[in-house]
Amino acid sequence: MKLKLYILFFLITSSLFAQKVTTSVDKTTNKIGAEFKLTLRTEVDTLTKVVFPKGNHFGALEVLESYKVDTIKKNDRYELIKKYGLTQFDSGRYMLPSLPIIIKNKTVFSDSIALDVNNVKVDTLKQKMYDIKDIEKVESSNSWWYYIVIGILLLIVVGYLVYRYIKNYKKPQKAEELIYKTPIEKATGLLQQLESKSLWQKGNVKEYYSELTDIARNYIEEEIHIPAMESTTSELVIGLRKVAKQKKLKLSTEILENLEKVLKQADLVKFAKVTPLDYEIEEDKKRIANSIITLHKSIPVVEEETDELAAWNQEQQEKARLEKLKKQKRKRIIYAISAFIFVFFATIVFVITTKGFDYLKDNFIGHPTKELAEGEWIYSEYGNPGIRIETPKVLKRMDAEKILPKGATALIKEMQIFSYGSILDNFYLVVSTNKYKQAVKLDLEKAADASLQYYEKQGATNMIVKTEDYDTQNGITGKKAYGSFTVLDPLKSKSVKMFYEMLLFSQEGGLQQIVIMYPEEDKYGEQIAERLINSVELKKTEE
Repeated sequence: MKLKLYILFFLITSSLFAQKVTTSVDKTTNKIGAEFKLTLRTEVDTLTKVVFPKGNHFGALEVLESYKVDTIKKNDRYELIKKYGLTQFDSGRYMLPSLPIIIKNKTVFSDSIALDVNNVKVDTLKQKMYDIKDIEKVESSNSWWYYIVIGILLLIVVGYLVYRYIKNYKKPQKAEELIYKTPIEKATGLLQQLESKSLWQKGNVKEYYSELTDIARNYIEEEIHIPAMESTTSELVIGLRKVAKQKKLKLSTEILENLEKVLKQADLVKFAKVTPLDYEIEEDKKRIANSIITLHKSIPVVEEETDELAAWNQEQQEKARLEKLKKQKRKRIIYAISAFIFVFFATIVFVITTKGFDYLKDNFIGHPTKELAEGEWIYSEYGNPGIRIETPKVLKRMDAEKILPKGATALIKEMQIFSYGSILDNFYLVVSTNKYKQAVKLDLEKAADASLQYYEKQGATNMIVKTEDYDTQNGITGKKAYGSFTVLDPLKSKSVKMFYEMLLFSQEGGLQQIVIMYPEEDKYGEQIAERLINSVELKKTEE
């Protein structure tokens, strides 16, 4: 008997202290595709961890959205409220199953609820019939990268061609003219180039001797005017001796013998395939170098009388040559700049032709509201009673006392204003809340008129106003005012047509208001406004 009493006592106490989850839906009957709002509530202490269910489907119902958990403090406990948006696209009766909620590592289940989904009735006799529209091509959002890559490749190709043209334009002739001004400079320079090739070290002895003797023969032909390139070794040596006597050149027998020895050695290498030893090659190189230098020194220097007319002509020719080089350089720069400008504007014209100017403006020039629309948004709560709203930027608090008209402070207990931008900017957003000292019944249409009069004082003209009732997602009814006006832009000195939307809600003892403004033809401003309004969630005064 005592055992039964203990069991009964245990069951009663466990049922009293068990965690409870309250389950509710906003409606049990809805149309196809409409949202059922499921709410799960539970009360826990401050240290308890609660995990609500997650998933894309709860039974046969699809989860449209999992809202953030709301927390309400009640003394030393918290009430946690979790909401889900559910839907079903087929008619019929569906059972929302019990959902597991983990509280203190224990699983508690919600209640199951039957939901009815009804068809949308369509009167085909009264409904107008329309032709089926053609299929429209949806362009990829990343296709513009293709045109950017083509433009960059064209610029690289043109830049490379211009660089090659500037680098190679008459470069060989200019180098030869600067380096080899005299036969002795040419000979010594060619000897240095020959050594840098390392021909005989690589086994090309025949090629080395051929170039070595050609350097010597070319020098003799250009400096002493003997047909050295066409003469045999013997004919060249005999010719040098004759010229030495005629021009009284100070040539020793040793120099002529050394030159003859190298030329004969070269003939043996080229025609008899003789391969000299390394030290012999070094000696032959020194003999040729010494022979060229000795021949240069032996030529008497003739001082000619200066011809002033010839000198002036030479100076003018040099000036003309330098001027010609400047013109050529200037012309190459003009060609390069013209090519770049042509490619740049050709790319712009191509993009405008294929994509339109708006595409160019949005993706290349830049669009301020596009950056807001595609940036990272912030979900925050502003004012009291709170307005939860998702915005592209954090709103800044404004000094309400500077905005309120005289005498209004006697009626208003608390006013909070948060804003982004101004009436002259590309996008303007204001979120404000009022609490009155005494309970008043507000006329929302008059409140909207008062707000619009404030903006008229800020410069708004030609105001067009339309109003309609508006309901939020959590069932609060208010007013929506929308329309257009014009305002003067002081920077551009021209009027700009703006579109505005205003939401007003009156709860017990207060007013909640949202104002959105943007240029009338700004599609990104329209997208931002739509996203803002869809995210609005008002905090009820009793919360």
